[in-house]
Amino acid sequence: MNEQRIIHGCIAGDKNAQKIIFEKYAALMMSVCTRYIKNMHDAEELMLSGFLQFFNRLEKFEYRGEGSVRAWLQKIMLNECLMFLRKENNFQLAKMEDDLLQENTSAIDKLSADEIFSLILKLPVGYRTVFNLYVIEGMSHKEIARELNISEGTSKSQLSKARTMLQQMILKNENYGQEG
Repeated sequence: MNEQRIIHGCIAGDKNAQKIIFEKYAALMMSVCTRYIKNMHDAEELMLSGFLQFFNRLEKFEYRGEGSVRAWLQKIMLNECLMFLRKENNFQLAKMEDDLLQENTSAIDKLSADEIFSLILKLPVGYRTVFNLYVIEGMSHKEIARELNISEGTSKSQLSKARTMLQQMILKNENYGQEG
């Protein structure tokens, strides 16, 4: 059964079609949520809430071919996470600082994707959110500023600080590995 037919089944209230969509995308959507939310329980709740939003608004969805379901689900999950961060007042923006470390790509190359992901999760919420939106979601600083209700300068500063912190953590991780 193709995805467009499954979507029509979901719109018609077919629980089996909804289950197929959920099972196909749940792991990917959970990874979207855990990029922004450290607490696994909260991330799972947001993922489930996102799927509810998806199924409730599905009549408004316009199928545009392969990838359109995934893209819409990711946008819903991202919005769920950002609303959660705003509601919980977890989005604390740090003050601007001018220091920036030189990039050390050799240290990054030695890390696995899981190690890099775990370092990103250690960033403060504001840094992590801007970093994810810019680097992973591909949003511009203008889009981030609008989405988070901050200035473009603050978005740029947060990204710079996130990169600096990540570089420090990566270098510390590399040095730790050499000592052991």
